[in-house]
Amino acid sequence: MLCKNTFLVFLVALLLSCSSMSSAARHLEEAVPKKENPPHPIVTELPKPQLPLHPAMPELPKPEPPHPLVPEVPHPVVPETPKEPEVPHPVVPEMPKHELPPHPAMPELPKPELPHPAVPEVNTPQGAGGAKA
Repeated sequence: MLCKNTFLVFLVALLLSCSSMSSAARHLEEAVPKKENPPHPIVTELPKPQLPLHPAMPELPKPEPPHPLVPEVPHPVVPETPKEPEVPHPVVPEMPKHELPPHPAMPELPKPELPHPAVPEVNTPQGAGGAKA
């Protein structure tokens, strides 16, 4: 209950402060005379400057690098490399093939015979809705 009362007091205080602020603003507006500003002066359009044409630049000649004088050098005579005698490759004997014994046949395992579990019969009364097959 206390919470509702404080909330109600808060709302009333808010309403009173809003109304007093609006009346104070109205009084301020009426007290100050409105000042009319003079109209903006009309600015004449500035003329666009006329730039002189860009002078044409003459193309400069491309300098050619001087060709260095390279004297002719005689090529040295390279002696031939001596040939090594050919060495015959040794004959590699063939490795004997290992013959594996034939894979033994797996005997067929007998299937285990599990005894069938006995299901006990349940006697139900006639009126219970159980039907016998």
